Amino acid sequence: MSAVYASVDDLRRQAQRYLPRMVFDFVDGGAEREITLRANTADFEPLRFAPRVLADVSQVDLSTTLLGEQLALPLLIAPMGLCGLVRPEGELALARAAKAAGIPFVLSTASSHPLEAVMDAAPGNLWFQLYIFRDREFARSLLQRARAAGYRALVVTVDLSRGGKREKDIHNGFTVPPRFTRRTALDLLRHPAWLWRMAPHRGLTLGNLVGWGGQDSNVVALGTFMNTQIDPSISWADLDWLRAEWDLPLLVKGILHPDDARQAVAAGADGIIVSNHGGRQLDGAPSTISALAGVVDAVGTSADVILDSGVRRGADILKALALGARACMIGKAALYGLGAGGQGGVERVLAILRQELDVAMALTGNHRACAVRPDTLEP
Repeated sequence: MSAVYASVDDLRRQAQRYLPRMVFDFVDGGAEREITLRANTADFEPLRFAPRVLADVSQVDLSTTLLGEQLALPLLIAPMGLCGLVRPEGELALARAAKAAGIPFVLSTASSHPLEAVMDAAPGNLWFQLYIFRDREFARSLLQRARAAGYRALVVTVDLSRGGKREKDIHNGFTVPPRFTRRTALDLLRHPAWLWRMAPHRGLTLGNLVGWGGQDSNVVALGTFMNTQIDPSISWADLDWLRAEWDLPLLVKGILHPDDARQAVAAGADGIIVSNHGGRQLDGAPSTISALAGVVDAVGTSADVILDSGVRRGADILKALALGARACMIGKAALYGLGAGGQGGVERVLAILRQELDVAMALTGNHRACAVRPDTLEP
C-alpha cells in the first residue's frame, strides 16, 4: 500500500473518504444516540497501566492458545454481514488477511459470499457464526454445511431478539428495502472509485441464504425475509439443541451479564464472547470492557473468554488480557482496513495492532500474551 497508515484511525479516515456515506455509516454507526458505541472505545481510556521495569523484554511472545488452537496473536476478526458492500471481495479478503496473520476469521451467516467459497479462498482456522432463525431446519442445514466445509468452531449470536434502531441508516435510506433520495444519488456520484469497483458486482447477495424460503438471490428480498426470521422466542433450550447438533467448539456471543455467562457454560459452551453487537443493538448497554471482569470471574477456567467491540489499539488488547480475556475480536477496525485498501488494508490493520501490542507488552514488563499479569493495570 502506497499510503502511510500509522494507526487504525488513519485507515478509518481513508475508508470514510472512499465509501459513500450510507455505506460508511452502516459500517461505523450504532444504535439510537450511540451511547454504547462511544463507550466501547472510551471506556478503555480510564484504565491505566502499572508498568514494571528491568524485566528483560528482549523477547516478547504474542502467541496464545484459544480453544486448543495456536494463534499468532490474541486476536480474531469478528463476524460481520454484507462485507461485500465495502469491497466486492468482502469476506474473502478478510479471511485471507486473517490467515496470513495466523488468526481466525469468523464468517457471518449474513456474509456476501457463501461459506464454502470463503473456505476455498482461505482454508484454515475459520469459524462460523449462526443466528437461530424461526426456521430451525435451515439453521441445521447451515450447521451441516459449515461442518462439511471444515469450519472449526461455531459462534451463536444471542443478542438479536429484535433489530436495533440505527438512525443513521434510516436517515440515509439504508433500510430493507432501501430508500434512495436525490441526496443519496449525489453522494454515490461523489465516490466514483467505489462505484467503479462495485459496478461489475451488481448481483451482491447474502451468499449463505440464497434459495432459502424460496427466495432468489436478490439481496433486498433475502434481507427482508431474514428480518422476518429473527426469532424472539429463542431460549436456553435452543442452546441445548445447538450443543447436541454441533460436536466441535461452541461459543456464545452477546453475553454481558455474569449469570448469563454461567448458564451458557452450564449448557456446554466452550467459549464466551463478551459483546454488545458493536453498539448496534441496545443503546445504553454497558461497554464490553466494563463488563469483561465480571464475566471472567463468573466462568473462571471453565471457558475461554473473548472481548468483542471497541478495540482500536494494541494497548486495548493488552488491557483486555490483563482483565482476563483470552483474546479480542475486531469488527469495525477490520472493515476500515477493507475500505481503505482491500486485503492489504486489513493486513495493515493487523500489523498495526501487532506492533502496538508488542510495544505495550514490552513497556509494561510482560513477556507472553498468554500469561499477562493482572497487575499490569492499576487497581
